[in-house]
Order: sequence, then C-alpha cells, then structure tokens
Amino acid sequence: MFCTAVALRQLASLARSDRRRVVVTGQGLITCLGIGAEHVWKKMLEGRSGISSIDGKGFENIPCQVAGSVPRGDNPGELNLESHIPPSELRNLPLAAAYGLIAAEEALSMAGWKPQDITDLERTGVAVGQGMVSLEEITDAGVALRERGHRRVNPFFIPKILINMPAGHISIKYKFQGPNHSVSTACTTGVHAIGDAFRFIQRGDADVMVAGGTEACIGPLAVSGFARMRALSTNFNKTPEKASRPFDKDRDGFVMSEGAGIVVLEELEHAKARSAQIYAEILGYGLSGDAQHITAPDENGNGARLCMQATIRDAGIDCSDVGYINAHATSTPLGDRAESRAIVNVFGEFSKSLYVSSTKGAVGHLLGAAGSVETIFCILACQHGQIPPTVNLDDSDTGCDLNYVLKRSVSWDRNSERRIAISNSFGFGGTNASLCVGEYVD
Repeated sequence: MFCTAVALRQLASLARSDRRRVVVTGQGLITCLGIGAEHVWKKMLEGRSGISSIDGKGFENIPCQVAGSVPRGDNPGELNLESHIPPSELRNLPLAAAYGLIAAEEALSMAGWKPQDITDLERTGVAVGQGMVSLEEITDAGVALRERGHRRVNPFFIPKILINMPAGHISIKYKFQGPNHSVSTACTTGVHAIGDAFRFIQRGDADVMVAGGTEACIGPLAVSGFARMRALSTNFNKTPEKASRPFDKDRDGFVMSEGAGIVVLEELEHAKARSAQIYAEILGYGLSGDAQHITAPDENGNGARLCMQATIRDAGIDCSDVGYINAHATSTPLGDRAESRAIVNVFGEFSKSLYVSSTKGAVGHLLGAAGSVETIFCILACQHGQIPPTVNLDDSDTGCDLNYVLKRSVSWDRNSERRIAISNSFGFGGTNASLCVGEYVD
C-alpha cells in the first residue's frame, strides 16, 4: 500500500531537506455567498447555498436556469464594483480581472504586505489564472467586425481576452516585479496557480507570491456550451438553492459559478521577520494526468489517486495524518463516484476516519477559481477547527463508505500534532492537482 511505502518517503525527505517553508499570510474571497473571507466562511458553516436563478437576456431557452452569481449591492457581503474600481477603469477591465483585483486587495491587506522598497517589489510575484475568458467579449467583437467593420472593434478587445490579464493587472497595480505567471488548466487552474507559486518560493524565485484563480464567464454562450454537453444541472430550475448536490443520489450536473480566491504565500522566515500573522502552511503539491478522455475521468479515479499520492509524498506525511479532504466533487454522477473511489484507494483503512466534503454544494463550481476558493476553505478549516458541510447531500450513492460531512459543519479535533487537509481539483483534458495544507507549527 502507498501509505507504507518507506522508500518513497525517504526519497521525499531527502528532496525536502533544502526546501524553504511556505506559509499563508493573507486570503481574499469573492463567491456567490458574498465577498470577504470572513463573511463567506460564516455562511459556509451555516450550510447556506448561494445558487440562484439566472437573470439576464439570452438565457431564456437554455435547459439550465441556475448559476452562482456574485451578489451585487451595497449591503454587507455584496459587491459594488465602482466602490473598488473607478468606472473609467472598469470600462476596459475584464470582469475576471476586477474580481481578481478585489480579492487580491483583501488578501494583501490581511497580510499587511504592500511594499514600496524596490528589493521587496522585485521579490514579490503574482500567479493568478483563469479557466475561460468571457465568450461574450469574443462574440460581441465578432458581430461588430462583421456588421460594422474593423474600426468598431474595441481597441482593448485583445487585452480583455488574454488569460494572463488578471495576473498582469495585479502586478501593475502593486508594482510587483517578481514572477508574473498565469496558468489555465480548466477546473484545476486555481490549485495549479497556488501550487506553482508555492514552488517558486520553495526554489527561491520569490519571497512572496499573490496566487489563485478568478472566473467570470456566466454568459449565454458558455452556459449553452456546457448545457449541450449535458454537464449542467437541469432538474432544479425552480429550486436553485438545491441544484448543486455533490455525492447525492439526485445530482444531475454541476452549477456554473463566478468569483475569485486569492492567497498571499510567503517564505516562513520572511513572514516571521516582519511579525506577520500566519494562517496556515502549504505542505505539499501533487499533479497527475488521467490520459483517459477529454471530459470524463477514469471510473476508478486513477488520476485523482495519483495526484493525492503525489501531494502526500511531497508533504512528507502519512495518510493517517490527513484529517479532511475538500473534494473536487462537482455534482456530476461519474466524477463524484470516481473521486470517492480514489480516496478509498489512497487512504485504505484510514479513509473511514477522514472527513470528506464538497463545498460546491454551497458555492457551485467556479471553474478556474474553484481550486483556489476551496484551498482557502481548507485553510480556514485548519485554522478554526471546523469542517465545512456538503450542502444538499441527503443520500450518497457513491458506494463508498466515507465520512461525508452532510449539510452542517462539524468540529475537527486533531488526529495528529496539527490539522492537515487536502484540496483536490480535476479539469477537462484529464489535468489533476492536489494541495496539502496544514496548521502552522513553529
């Protein structure tokens, strides 16, 4: 069994001997449950759902009529874009970049890291990705070109559809001159971005990284595309808050959501030197490929197994040290079952003592931002000793005897010297990644 592979642990230990430790000193969240990490976390623990009916022109005849939209307004937890970004800038700013900027501001403010010294700026980087750009930007430009000529195409059209623009805007706003990196790996983007940033710091390429994912693609074309794949929920249009139901026997597809999750990662000694508050430590990062199908995972979750094994090996821990898994589980019949089987295959006898939940029941599937948002939920779970629930999970049909957390949060007592969690993300094309996070121990 993997958990007792002494040779692998010894190799990993040798590789880790000269690594720099990486901690989390800030986090920012924008989801359909609201904005602000504290606000979202409170609603999450209460078992709230942020899924609502789709509102807007062009969605009328699409089978799926639900989505996870960021609430707009001036009330606590609501987003007023113009209170964060001047209207003159918003006109030519992709919405995903706006979400990334606002979440980064929260994370950097929490971290107390807005340096002016040139050395600090050169040692601070950005790794923020997105899964998709707004398809409406592309279709609108195509219509303008075809009907009115090239002079009617927005001069900012190309910058608005480049994947790396959120990272670029964050870097420009704060003058960060370290690694400027953007990854786009479908629904694995957020975890890949944080994991890559983790390794940049480990290897000495930076001392601080702003990392995560952002997504804003709820539009008629994107929803139509996923609906035509039969990937979206269609049975709960009249009760949208019940539409996203990971692991549940009545699940019938995922719910598209928008938002952002951004963290500030920092080399441990750098954080300690400035007396920064440390919220968690990134312990390990694992990647794998399904090599199976462009959209469907192996029914036994082989790719999920490989990346969980890789992150455990990278962290230098045993399976028994892990107390919680934030599952990718998007609420699709095949995917939820395959991931559950992978968890059993990796953790064996320890799988029954694990807490397992999918926070997508509350916030839906944020695509490229899903992994970073869910990593933040893992960080908060480790910090507060509370496991977030799987909203709408009434009766699992995965066939796996796992300790799924249903509907309400539960207290998390330590099963080792510190709480340790794993966040999984899997994307179209068979791209997979897992992050291992834990309480910080000096």
